[in-house]
Amino acid sequence: MKREALRAWTGGFGARAWSAYGGAHYALPMPRDARRAIALGWLVLGLAALVVSGVFAILLVLARTPGLSQLFPVADFFHVALVVHVDLSVLVWFIAFAGMLWTLNSSARLVGMAWVALTVAIAGALIIAAAPFFGRGAPVMSNYVPVLDAPLFLAGLAVFGFGFLLLTLRGMLAPLPIGIPLDGAGALRFGLNAAVVSGAIACLALVWSWIETPPLLIAKPYYEMLFWGSGHVIQFTWTLLMLVAWLWLASLAGARLPLSPRLAVLLFAVALASVFAVPVIYLAWPVAAEEHNRMLTWLMRFGGGVAILPVGLAVVAGLARAEPITPEGRPLRAALVASMLLFSIGGAIGFVINGSDVRIPAHYHGAIVGVTLALMGLAYALLPQFGFALPRTRLATWQPVLYGGGQLLHIVGLVWSGGYGVQRKVAGASQVLKSSGEVFGMGMMGAGGLIAIAGGLLFLLIMFQAMRAGSAREASR
Repeated sequence: MKREALRAWTGGFGARAWSAYGGAHYALPMPRDARRAIALGWLVLGLAALVVSGVFAILLVLARTPGLSQLFPVADFFHVALVVHVDLSVLVWFIAFAGMLWTLNSSARLVGMAWVALTVAIAGALIIAAAPFFGRGAPVMSNYVPVLDAPLFLAGLAVFGFGFLLLTLRGMLAPLPIGIPLDGAGALRFGLNAAVVSGAIACLALVWSWIETPPLLIAKPYYEMLFWGSGHVIQFTWTLLMLVAWLWLASLAGARLPLSPRLAVLLFAVALASVFAVPVIYLAWPVAAEEHNRMLTWLMRFGGGVAILPVGLAVVAGLARAEPITPEGRPLRAALVASMLLFSIGGAIGFVINGSDVRIPAHYHGAIVGVTLALMGLAYALLPQFGFALPRTRLATWQPVLYGGGQLLHIVGLVWSGGYGVQRKVAGASQVLKSSGEVFGMGMMGAGGLIAIAGGLLFLLIMFQAMRAGSAREASR
């Protein structure tokens, strides 16, 4: 990578420096006012959620690993750990990172509302993390948002959700123009704005489902029905954020993308378009109707994936003709490649699912990890923009390999075990592992999970080291 392109990565993401590569520079500048502090607050919230979820993840994987699961009170402990781990590592982490990006992509209007949204979300996340230690309720393994059926946990979830609602409303009320003529930064702004709209419609779907869901239902069907619509819609938000991160990381990693900003905007619009069918589905069928569930599933499966393939192909083509990478750009390229690989594998597994076995978590682990790796790479890229040090390049380059490789082994173990009919959301003796093949598959799952946990902890270590080094450098001036 040429020297001026490296300065663009560490200094101002200047599009002029990128012109040497003959393509649009997909990156956003960093605001220098209160928005920067608010965005940093969202990033710290996301990192803190990963720290706490990592502790639960260690216990969770051990609770499902043959030979170790007997050490735990599995029937209760496993499900409580799973609820907290999923909600922190997916819901809180993704929303916190979205909050960071949406804040960077907003105008300076309604800053007070932005602070309130962040504060409310932090309070909700703290309650969610603490609830299991204060009279924990029965774990309910509902799709998208598993819960502990206890007043304190549900209150934390509601508070955090209100913070997300404020975040999306502020994003819609204080957008930045994409700019004319359209450039790479404008295309990313459009993609982030589209993600805000998708998030707002997910909030609408949740409220709509809450109004229509019969309150007398027992816990499992109640929460399934409550979160089904919003859970499907929010996947469009995560997909849009991932596509933004792919283009951004590809540009910063030296790829010459054969994708114009106008075409990128069109693809973002296509990724968003299906979301506007959600109110139609709610008007046409009640939330308890089978057609309602089927249409939302179809919408997510086909509508949300249309833009992924062309953007992914553009990134692959850009990487194929990229300039030689410098050490500083290697972590970004590693995170990008790992993200695309895991997301593709997770999507492919979705076509072989039959029944309710552990191939289902293999599918969504691939998709979720694909998004997570893209966000991890973008976090590395933004560290200097927040005034922190560059990540340690060797560790930061190996971290996506370790995390992605562990998750791949974890997924392969789940797919292997699913072929034997091992059921999802069970552990220990409840798994009923009858054959050596089942034991081998779940053992592979456990080993991969532990490797992935090590990769996740390494990400946190790298981030905190860079933040501490940057803070110490600022203090010494």
